[in-house]
Amino acid sequence: MTAAVLYGSENLRIESIDIPRLAPDEALVRVKVALTCGTDLKVWKRGYHARMITPPAVFGHELAGIVEMVGSDVNGGLKVGARVVPSNSAPCNVCFFCRRGQSNLCDDLLFNNGAYAEYIRIPGRIVRQNMLEIPEHVSFQDAAMVEPLACVLRGIHETGIQPGDTTVVIGCGPIGLKFIRVLAGRGVKVIALGKRPNQIRMAERLGARAAFIAVDLPDPARTVRELTRGNTGADSVIEAVGTPQTWEWALQMVRRGGTVNLFGGCPRGTLVQVDPNALHYTEITLKSTFHHTPRFIREALEAIARGEICSNDFVNAEIPLTELPEMFQHMKHRNGEMKVAVIP
Repeated sequence: MTAAVLYGSENLRIESIDIPRLAPDEALVRVKVALTCGTDLKVWKRGYHARMITPPAVFGHELAGIVEMVGSDVNGGLKVGARVVPSNSAPCNVCFFCRRGQSNLCDDLLFNNGAYAEYIRIPGRIVRQNMLEIPEHVSFQDAAMVEPLACVLRGIHETGIQPGDTTVVIGCGPIGLKFIRVLAGRGVKVIALGKRPNQIRMAERLGARAAFIAVDLPDPARTVRELTRGNTGADSVIEAVGTPQTWEWALQMVRRGGTVNLFGGCPRGTLVQVDPNALHYTEITLKSTFHHTPRFIREALEAIARGEICSNDFVNAEIPLTELPEMFQHMKHRNGEMKVAVIP
């Protein structure tokens, strides 16, 4: 089969490799579409991911496809020919964190990569608890958005955002725009801060009440506060960039008693200045939402099935698998692609 194999930093090769062999509890899925994402771009730049992938390896993790083959021990409910969306991970369900309902922090969280290929092997644990059949009316491209959307939905849940709230979304990349689309559709007043004019236009199209290029504002926090009731600040802030500056902005934009979700992770070793006086006397809640859980994988597919979110709002290019190395080089310079549909 044809596959994109990552060998190291910015070293991605299109190769012919063997179709994966299956263990008795595994499934083989023929990939119909895979989507690029910011995580894959980071992995391509760095050449590895400490928890997800060690090169050389086929990578990519957002996909939808058709069951091509199942192992002898796979439950009879999964049939060859079924249209499915497999998650990129599954928890163990027995460790300390799983037993406490924090399966995203599982001690043995099993990750799976290999979406950028004609076929992908789905480990038994994912087959059993985190691979879902796609409703007939949902396209493969829409279904492939389940994994990132599950992270967004869990972030909204963890932040406690309610209809009628005012929420700031800092960062208008694909993840930030998904937050905007879902929140605006659920009756939340969204203020968006982005980096480029095309991001601002998209944020407004997806429902933001106001959107600004952050670096053009003399004082982004003051601008945001002036748009809130009594200039008190937003009920919540979703930081979806991952820089010290944007983390600090988030803390300055939220109201007393509000919640900041530091969704965008900063690189290891980063230092961020925090005013402890403000934290203590204003009772700001700080959260960081990492990854998803089986519950939110299911909620994401349900949201897509009812039309709450559509891939056409986010996927603005389509390429054959053979062009993926060139596309990553192109995306490295942020040339306007939000998400790219890769067709094996």
